[in-house]
Amino acid sequence: MKIAVLGGGHGCYAAAADLSEQGHEVRFWRRDTQALLPLVQTPKIHLKDSRGERDIPIAKVCVNIGDAVSGAQLVLIPSPATAQLDIARALAAHLADGQVVYLPPGTFGSYVMSEAVRAQGNNAEVTWAETGTLPWLVRKHGPSSVAVTMRATRLPTGVYPAKRSAHAMAVIAEAFPCIEPCEDALSGALMNAGPIIHPPLILMNAAPLQHFEAWDIHNEGTQPAVRAVTDKLDNERIAIREAIGYKAPHFPLSDHYLNDQWMYGDSHSKLVDSGDWREHIDLHTHRYMLEDTVLGLALLASVANWAECDAPVASGLLAIAGAILGRDLRLGERTLTALGLAHLSRADMHELLFNGRA
Repeated sequence: MKIAVLGGGHGCYAAAADLSEQGHEVRFWRRDTQALLPLVQTPKIHLKDSRGERDIPIAKVCVNIGDAVSGAQLVLIPSPATAQLDIARALAAHLADGQVVYLPPGTFGSYVMSEAVRAQGNNAEVTWAETGTLPWLVRKHGPSSVAVTMRATRLPTGVYPAKRSAHAMAVIAEAFPCIEPCEDALSGALMNAGPIIHPPLILMNAAPLQHFEAWDIHNEGTQPAVRAVTDKLDNERIAIREAIGYKAPHFPLSDHYLNDQWMYGDSHSKLVDSGDWREHIDLHTHRYMLEDTVLGLALLASVANWAECDAPVASGLLAIAGAILGRDLRLGERTLTALGLAHLSRADMHELLFNGRA
């Protein structure tokens, strides 16, 4: 299958390498042309995983996004949600009927990017989908090198508009056989693990993060008090899903720590053992704050408010993060209010998510 991989983060390089090794024709593009040059000159990614180390040839490394997207059945964007609007605007002129865009994870980017593409005048019948996590626990080890600790074993996926779910799931399954259907894109967004696991970790470890040059929030930073807050926050997420009417499985985050039923299977110990997450985290610039808190946690809190579901932990963490950043995160760009959806009734929201914009 022809797959466009868009973006320059850890997951994008893992995607290009993994999918190429599976035999797909991968076209790779990122916004930073200068950073792309090593791959342009030598179109191979050095992949490290449990099977060892090897160089994976990439079919096409593209300076022009149109070259990557043209003719691709699947457009994969494993980039942070903070990059989605820029990528959508660059992508808008090139999307065509029948293509599927997959965001792992999405933070409701399936709706946001669809609206951005429509605003650029492209009304092609494109189907958008999103899941709850990156399909890889991965870190880049150089400009063309990635180390994959684990691969996802379950990817709960919601589609926008949901009426085209069968088409999207069939296309995505060719690349990711472990996908599992969710009701719609909002259901998929409420599977996102980032806004559950990362805000408590960075906010409750704020002092050591600012004191030490590097700190592993998944090792020393994951103490019983942090786990207790994370569990309560995840219980709020599940209660919100149930209040809206979404069905199990809800993929409780406790499974990430306790068993092999979560999206990566038995993953927490391997994540800690890898040592790849001992890093410097700037609370004002790191994606755990800008993506998972400013966008993801704010979205969760706004959905709780819309669904009339009590979420004191989400609201409290959002207030603390806002105090650190010096702004009110309840007014963030990824809230239902900012997206113009907070006024919708349950029935109208279901109609929009199922059929899309008229």
